[in-house]
Amino acid sequence: MFTMDIKAITENLRKIRNKGLVESVKIAYGKFYKKWIMPIMLREELERIEKLKLDIRELREKTLNFVSNMMMKGEQYGMYKYSASKNKPILYASCYAALIRHLYKDLDNITIKEKNSWINYIQSFQCEDGIFRDPAIKNDIAEDSDWWGWRHLTLHAIMALSALGAKPKRRFKAIEAFKSLDYTIKWLQSQDWVEDPAMTSNKVQNFFTMLQYMRDFMGEDWADKTLAKIYEWLNNNANPETGSWHVKFATLVDVSNAVQTGYHIWLLYFYDRQEPPYKKKIIDLCLKSQNSLGGFGVPLNSSACEDIDSIDPLCRLYFISDYKKEDIKYSIKKALSWVLVNLNEDGGFVFRRYEPFFYGHELMFSRKDESSMFPTWFRTLSLVYISKVLNDDLFFKSFEFDFLNCPVFNFGI
Repeated sequence: MFTMDIKAITENLRKIRNKGLVESVKIAYGKFYKKWIMPIMLREELERIEKLKLDIRELREKTLNFVSNMMMKGEQYGMYKYSASKNKPILYASCYAALIRHLYKDLDNITIKEKNSWINYIQSFQCEDGIFRDPAIKNDIAEDSDWWGWRHLTLHAIMALSALGAKPKRRFKAIEAFKSLDYTIKWLQSQDWVEDPAMTSNKVQNFFTMLQYMRDFMGEDWADKTLAKIYEWLNNNANPETGSWHVKFATLVDVSNAVQTGYHIWLLYFYDRQEPPYKKKIIDLCLKSQNSLGGFGVPLNSSACEDIDSIDPLCRLYFISDYKKEDIKYSIKKALSWVLVNLNEDGGFVFRRYEPFFYGHELMFSRKDESSMFPTWFRTLSLVYISKVLNDDLFFKSFEFDFLNCPVFNFGI
């Protein structure tokens, strides 16, 4: 016999009254769409991708064509916009273009004049303190954020200049305080490792990657002692249950956040050819973050960030550990198909399928299913690392990508 839940009905009526009927219907449909319709559509996309006979050379041509279409015509060489719906150049997009073209060995095709123009364009954004700032995307969060913003942009400028065979013109004065070992330890201890460790790890990566770069490319020998102290502190404070610096581990969201927290810091270790602590736990953590479609996130339409945050460390650890090698290879095989689900016909990639993406500023906004430069680079980079584990897969056909000899991303396994 049907029983009315008066409390539930009253609560729903209250919500409708507060939000309005139209808004309530939109919210209800949105939940229904994400829970039932989107998974069906994603699985259909996955089946379609798995039937395609796409290979890496065909993908290379398509993606490089997309990047070429993002170049600003009639402007200084090296100026790019973020997506087709934008009409202004930004430094971020220029950096992504250099990194994608470098991966695909396309920078050999530009003239010395073009390369110098591109280098000068990037270098022109460096300020007196060494940080790169782009006035076109200046806003209230750019100066103090680390998931996006000036320090984050600086790391991309480092990589892009390296890809073009150049360096920044100025030293990074912004990190000179880390010459003091006492300051360094107090700084690490003062960061938020409990409530938002993922954001903290972005900050750690931004500052300490600049240390690595100054040590290796600017002759700042003092940075080596500071980095040794940093690794000592990180080793002592890593969670022995996960190999990350994320203390919560109760839900799948915690698992995903723990991977994101760890990834930014593990890259410091990998670049310096140091094994991160508890590497078996890291493998377990990353494998656990994979969802049923092959992506690495709680939402089935996992993002470019969520995916590479697990793909990259799994691929690297595959070569320095005998632990669960077959499980890793199986996981990476699933991930290959999933990454390609995010490929558009124009050769670019989306950040998260079926959703728009706002990345820090309106000039870095992409519409629903619109290709843009950031995810195109990150998903291409995911394919690069996947190719190292699946080097016998017909998709890659023994294609050799280019790696950068500098910190942050893109350095080889």
